[in-house]
Amino acid sequence: MRITFLALLISLAFLSGCTSVKRVEPGETIDLSGEWNDTDSQQVAEEMIKDSVDRAWIAEYKGEFKRKPVVIVGHVKNNTGDHINTEPFTKELERAFINSGKLKVVAGVGERPQLRQEVIQMSNNVRPETLKQIRRETGADFMLMGVVNDIVDKVGGKSVRFYQINLELIALESHEKVWIGQKKIKKFVKKGMFVF
Repeated sequence: MRITFLALLISLAFLSGCTSVKRVEPGETIDLSGEWNDTDSQQVAEEMIKDSVDRAWIAEYKGEFKRKPVVIVGHVKNNTGDHINTEPFTKELERAFINSGKLKVVAGVGERPQLRQEVIQMSNNVRPETLKQIRRETGADFMLMGVVNDIVDKVGGKSVRFYQINLELIALESHEKVWIGQKKIKKFVKKGMFVF
C-alpha cells in the first residue's frame, strides 16, 4: 500500500513538472484562472471601436471645424486586483481610429520623447530638404482616457468576477466629454480541488 501511494506521488510530481504547448488561434477563448485575459481585452476593443467610431461626435466636429478630429490616447487606469495591461485594447482602438479614415491619432506620451529626440538628431545627419522641423507637431483635439474597475464575490472555491471598463473622449480645450463607452464582463469561476 505504501509503495503504491509513493509511486502515485512520484508520478504526480513527474507529471506536474512536464510542459505541454499547443498552438491555438488568437481568437480562441481559453480561460484558465478566471482573471482578466486576452479574450477580455479583445471584447473591450471590439465593443469600444464599434461604439466610438459610429457616434455623432465625429460628424459634429467635422461640421464645425472642417477637418478630421485628432485624438491622443492617454492613461487607462487599472483599479482592479488583477494585473491588466490596457495597451492591447488601446492600440486596437488607435488602429481602428486611423483605419476608419474618420479621425487622426497622434503619438502618445510614451512615444513623443523618442520622436522629438529623433528630430533633434536629424539636424546633424540628414539632407536639408528632408530635415524635419521642431515644434511642428499636430496638436490633439481629444484625449482618450479611462478606467477598469472590478467587483469580486467569493465563497469557497466559487467566485463571480465582474469587470466594468469605461473609456471617455474629452476635448482638450473645453474639457467637454464627447463620447463615453462602457463594456461589462462577468465571469463565474469554479475551482476544483485538483487543477492540472
